[in-house]
Amino acid sequence: MTDVNHIDPDALEIAPGTVHQDLQGWIPDLATEAEIADALEKAFDYRGDVTLTLKSGERFEAYIFDRRPGPSLTESYVNLFPVSSTQKRALAYSEIVRLEFTGKDRAAGHHWESWVKQYKEKKAAGEKFGLHPEKLD
Repeated sequence: MTDVNHIDPDALEIAPGTVHQDLQGWIPDLATEAEIADALEKAFDYRGDVTLTLKSGERFEAYIFDRRPGPSLTESYVNLFPVSSTQKRALAYSEIVRLEFTGKDRAAGHHWESWVKQYKEKKAAGEKFGLHPEKLD
């Protein structure tokens, strides 16, 4: 049994993070259903805008904030915010013919370990250190 009076709280502050791929600039192949589903899953995890081209020829930038995988591409959907509109939009996976990771990945290079290191350095120097969002370009 661990004695709670002797636990080092600083040792508890480091937890394993998620390794994110650098997808900015990537244009995945969308030749198979599996490639389409995989690319849209990555687009959902991406913290930037993507450019979509639809079967209709329409092309636009958007941020994908949700996805609903189904048994087929026509029954699978992504929910997104188009850059040029304030309205949310839902698209079937089957409507998408091209996907480009064009927007800046807002979380690229911002790793938990770096934050913890800065926190500990500032704490040791007696400075206050808080969570503050990065300014967007």
